[in-house]
Amino acid sequence: MILLSLVLSVHFIFIAALLLFRKYSPQSVLLILGAIMLVIAVPLGIDPSINSLRPQYGLLSIFNLMNESFLLRLSGSGFMIMVVGGFVAYMNHIGASDALVYVSLQPLSIFKKFPYFASIMVIPIGQLLFMCIPSATGLGLLLVVSIMPVLLGLGVSRLSAVSVITACTVFDLGPASANTNRASELLEKDILNYFIHDQLPLTIPLTIIMMVLYYFFNRYFDKKEGHVPVPYQENEIELKVPVFYSILPLLPLVILLLFSSVFAVKELPVSIDTTTAMLITLFIALVFEFVRTRKLKDSISSLNVFWTGMGKIFVSVVSLVIAAEIFAKGLISLGFISSLVYIGQHIGLQASSIVLVFTGLIFATAVLTGSGSATFFSFAPLAVNIANNYGMESLKLILPMQMASGMGRASSPISGVVVASSDIAKVQALSLAKRNAFPLVSLLIIMLVFFSLF
Repeated sequence: MILLSLVLSVHFIFIAALLLFRKYSPQSVLLILGAIMLVIAVPLGIDPSINSLRPQYGLLSIFNLMNESFLLRLSGSGFMIMVVGGFVAYMNHIGASDALVYVSLQPLSIFKKFPYFASIMVIPIGQLLFMCIPSATGLGLLLVVSIMPVLLGLGVSRLSAVSVITACTVFDLGPASANTNRASELLEKDILNYFIHDQLPLTIPLTIIMMVLYYFFNRYFDKKEGHVPVPYQENEIELKVPVFYSILPLLPLVILLLFSSVFAVKELPVSIDTTTAMLITLFIALVFEFVRTRKLKDSISSLNVFWTGMGKIFVSVVSLVIAAEIFAKGLISLGFISSLVYIGQHIGLQASSIVLVFTGLIFATAVLTGSGSATFFSFAPLAVNIANNYGMESLKLILPMQMASGMGRASSPISGVVVASSDIAKVQALSLAKRNAFPLVSLLIIMLVFFSLF
């Protein structure tokens, strides 16, 4: 059964890759192939991780699972992505994005000669923000709205700008991270102890190395693609709104930070998430527009841009995220992950090689499924037993696996952060995944060499 699961999974992955290469609709391909895999999984014996599938209900349970996926995404991250899409469209419509670029060009003029250096400085700042806003897709979209216009103004290419933004979400760090909580639980360690004594000593040097890798890879590929960094000049931007509009693209980020657990003075009766921060800012922007134009009807009608932006993002991004999730569930239901784990455990590896194999497996699985958390949660419970069987410290297996899951997510063309960020940034998701893959695979190799030596 293990061999059959792996063979079937590999065939479906190959078919999906072939159809996508031939420019078939990604949403349709992933949804249909995912549904077929779920159909096949019912008589084969379902992976217990797919709780919604019940063989006694036959095909009905498959459509029930698909329905749950739609509802979950549309009420959660999918709705957030749609709100961000509408917010970006509205910011562009009222000229707030241009105001932000105009205001930031003068103080950042020193970086006009060093645009790639400016771009990689986003990575450590974004990583700190990621500890406060532990949603890869949410933070990625916030940074595309707030930081990307500034990077473009400095002459950074769209692909390089969005690549360093998604790089900010590579490492799941800190007490707010679900992966960090799960890892500390498995290691039977206090979460702060795990964060300070285990994660930080590894991720600080890895972040520096990642910055260097992104600097050289982005500069190389931009040059290869013919991009010449030409920063905007202040006189090139036609500012149609007051300069204080420049705070609007940054305001959601400020709101989230002020009301996060890190900075909040007291606990709030309601939670402020990315969607809430965007909606608050949207209504503030609407008031700004009314004060500026003195035309109530035109100000209210301008919200149609927001609704249209939401709809466009649903068609291009949210539908793809849902289809990718169903495809990933199809792979899991066929036993793809369990078969990889079984093979990894039974191929007679030495202790020094087991870290390389399982870290590589979790990276590859995260790329294929588009989810770092789901991959890590599937593999991590087995890591403790595997480490004990080989007489090695569990930390030496769980920590690199956790880091690899985030690297794989940022290298996946179907992950939420890559799909959503690339669409808002107006680049291809596959191009972004490829651009991220080169530095992140290099970083993965460097990390594995470190663990094999020490």
